[in-house]
Formats: sequence, C-alpha cells, structure tokens
Amino acid sequence: MVSTDSDSSLLLPSSSTKKPPQDKYHLAYITYFILGFGYLLPWNAFITAVDYFSYLYPQASVDRIFAVVYMLVGLFGLTIIILYRHKSHAYVRINLGLALFVVSLLIVPLIDVFYVKGRVGFYGGFYVTVGSVGLSGVADALVQGSIVGSAGELPERYMQAVIAGTAASGVLVSFLRIFTKAVYTQDVHGLQKSANLYFGVSIVIMFICMVLYNLADKLPIMKYYDEAKIQAVAAEEDNGPLTGSVWRSTVWDTVGTIKWYGFGMVIIYVVTLAIFPGYITEDVHSELLKDWYPILLITCFNVFDLVGKSLTAVYLLENAKIAIGSCIARLLFFPLFLGCLHGPKFFRTEIPVTILTCILGLTNGYLTSVLMILAPKTVKLQHAETAGIVSVLFLVVGLAAGSIIAWFWVI
Repeated sequence: MVSTDSDSSLLLPSSSTKKPPQDKYHLAYITYFILGFGYLLPWNAFITAVDYFSYLYPQASVDRIFAVVYMLVGLFGLTIIILYRHKSHAYVRINLGLALFVVSLLIVPLIDVFYVKGRVGFYGGFYVTVGSVGLSGVADALVQGSIVGSAGELPERYMQAVIAGTAASGVLVSFLRIFTKAVYTQDVHGLQKSANLYFGVSIVIMFICMVLYNLADKLPIMKYYDEAKIQAVAAEEDNGPLTGSVWRSTVWDTVGTIKWYGFGMVIIYVVTLAIFPGYITEDVHSELLKDWYPILLITCFNVFDLVGKSLTAVYLLENAKIAIGSCIARLLFFPLFLGCLHGPKFFRTEIPVTILTCILGLTNGYLTSVLMILAPKTVKLQHAETAGIVSVLFLVVGLAAGSIIAWFWVI
C-alpha cells in the first residue's frame, strides 16, 4: 500500500532523489480536506433551501430544474477544462471558481432582500436564482475539477482528504437542517431564516477556502510536488511541443487508461442517486417519526458516507477488479429498497430502511474514495491532474444518470 509521504517518491520522475519535505502540522492535508468540504457546500445550500424556493415559486419544479442546470453546466465546464487544461493553471482556476461561488451565493439573499421580499410568484427572482445555480455550476467545474486534479499529483492521503471533506460537507448540512427544523417555525419566515443560514455559512466557508488554499500553495511540500510535475512535463516536451492535437491525443489516452475506474464511478452514482435522496424523501414513510423520518435518513446516509470516505485512510483496497466488482454488486440495492416498499411487512418498517440507508452511504463513500485515489496513480505524474479531472467528469455523469433514473425506477 502506497499512502504516506515517506514513500511518495514513487510518484516522482526517476531523476528526482530529493526527499519530500514533511507536511508540518498536516496543514496541506487539512487544507485539502476543507477545500473538499467547501466546494460542495454551495450546491448543498441551494438544494437544502428548496423548501423556501418551492414556497416562493409554487408553479416551478424547483429541485429538478436546479439539478438539471447545475449538472449540465458542470459537465460542459469540466469538458472544456479537460480539453484546454494545458493552457491554464490550477491555481488560477481554483481562485476564480471560489470567487464565483461567493458571487453565486450572494445573489440569492440580495435578490430576496431587494426584490422578492418573501412574496410568492415573483418569477423574475426565480430566473435570477436559476442563473445563480448555473454560475455555481461553473464555479464547481473550476474548483472541483482542479482540486481533485491537483490532489491526483500528490500522495494518496491528499485525495482521501478531499473526498472525506465532501462527505463532511453533507454531514454539516444535515445537522444544519435538523437545527433549523428544531429551532425555526416551518412557515415562510422560518424557511427564509433557514435559507439565509445555509447561504451565510457557505459564504464564510468559501472565504476560509480562499485563504487556506493560497497559504497552502506556498508550503514547502506543495512547492516540492509542483517542481516534480514541472520536471516531468519538461521531460515529456523534450520530444516536441505539446500542441492542441497532441494534447487531445493525450487526453484520450488518459481516458482509455482509467476508463474502468470511471465505469465504476458511474455505476456508484447511478445506484446512489437513483435511491438517494428522492426515494428516501418521497417514497418511505413513518407514522412514528413523521416528517423527521426523511431528515434523519438523509443524516444517516451522510454520516456513513463520511465514515466510508474516512476508512481509506486506514485501509485502501488496491485491487481494482474487486473495487469495480463491488460497484456493480451495489445494483442489489435496487431490489432491496423495492422490498422496503412492496416486500414483507417487517421489511417496510424503520429499522430495515435505516440499515440499508447506512450501508448505501458506507459503500458509496468507501468505493468512491478508493476509485478516486487509484485512478490518477495509473498514469504518469504529468498526466495525473488530467486523470483526476476526468474522474470527476465520470462522477458527474453518474450523478446526472442516477438523477434521471430516480424519476422512473420506483413504481
């Protein structure tokens, strides 16, 4: 298993004999964790505040429109970044993306204060909100693709930090949702306060991400791996300049190398998004827990997703065939969750549904982390960033496909 700084020299060109510096106080690790934590918060803010948006715009299918806009913009943005990555730098893309996140998050509370003012049916505000969702999708493509790509050039623990951070983001949003439901009234004023809390917390986290990322970029360990990448790229370009056609050929070679990891990623999120959160929020019910039931189930999923994504720091499954086979085996969740609707009476109670939801989250987290860590290590160092961005593209394709299947699979 290759997962510590001490053996990270295996990632470097053979000409490099200098020992990598230590990550003092784990500052680089913490930074990558918080960046992973941060780049999913804006989307979580929009989708968690969907109750308020649905109240303001009752004739719009808010959650579905948000999902379609965000994912389509993200897919297009990631594709452009992959094709033209050689003409830009991750440092610029990440800072630009974080700034766009802040702008997109500020639009909603400002439009609410100065135009909508909590009134129903002001659809001009809805169109602006959808535009801010699209802007957030652009920011996500810039930040998520670049963060995962840059983590792919580092030892495995930094990719694990990013992926675990994304799970922690979901846990925070779940706890915020529990807090707002317990503290605020569930009328228009309470929903408005809840939405403002989600967006306010996200904006603060974005600024923290900006500061930490720009500080971490100056750390000795980051400079060391950046220099190693420069050496690798220079060695490759000795054979000729990296023109557009050569770059596209390199991209396709990278896609071909990691395609089975990408296939596993797509299957993971087809299964997960077909079930979560739609099935959990709309199709299962509890007379005991009432409207707390879906909130608690979503929290269970997010907590176990975090557990799964953290487990790779303890044990990393390095057998790609077993990992991808496990992704395919998750298709069994479809008949199991169908049984929670149409099966024996006991199977339709809270305990089986909760256990299945926890296992769904655990396997989603662990297998995602495994594939995202392994994929960039199958290519040369100078192509690891591209492999990381392509992995994100596969992930988003799985998210989009799973979201569509979620509309049809439960009868």
